[in-house]
Amino acid sequence: MKPNNMANMMKQAQKMQADMARVQDELKFERVEASAGGGAVKVVMTGELLVESVTIDPAAVDAEDVAMLEDLVTAAVNEAVRQAQDVASRKMSAVTGGLGIPGLM
Repeated sequence: MKPNNMANMMKQAQKMQADMARVQDELKFERVEASAGGGAVKVVMTGELLVESVTIDPAAVDAEDVAMLEDLVTAAVNEAVRQAQDVASRKMSAVTGGLGIPGLM
């Protein structure tokens, strides 16, 4: 490989690395909202997969059926995770050109 080609490849790799770091930083500010039970439970999550808030409609709280509320919370959190991962994947794909680099989201 010619030295000039190697230098160009290194520059491209450095740019991609910088762009990936920028995207990861941007994910801190991304928010997704997911709900379950027709909106009875809502979860807001960051692009870094941190749960920011959980809102439960009081009508969904039934002391006789705690399992249902647990299922709704689980479903809302799982949907928020899926949405946040989708956002992260789309943003990283824009940087990597869809190379599918192992270990990235």
